[in-house]
Amino acid sequence: MTELILLAQVTTSPLVNLLVQVVVVGLICWLLWWFIGWVALPEPFNKVARVIIALVGVIFLINVLLKVSGNSGFF
Repeated sequence: MTELILLAQVTTSPLVNLLVQVVVVGLICWLLWWFIGWVALPEPFNKVARVIIALVGVIFLINVLLKVSGNSGFF
């Protein structure tokens, strides 16, 4: 029984680390998204900046999902 509890503690540690990374990157992306709206960039630059932020967020989430599935991920 103690071996099972120890195994559960060992395997959840990387998941907690990935969860913290997702929360931090999500907060940074949300702050950048809000800042772009607050600064009121001209229209083409506004859309381009938001697309870049969305792409970075999606690529990071794909990387996290690859790490959870057991692959090495992108970086």
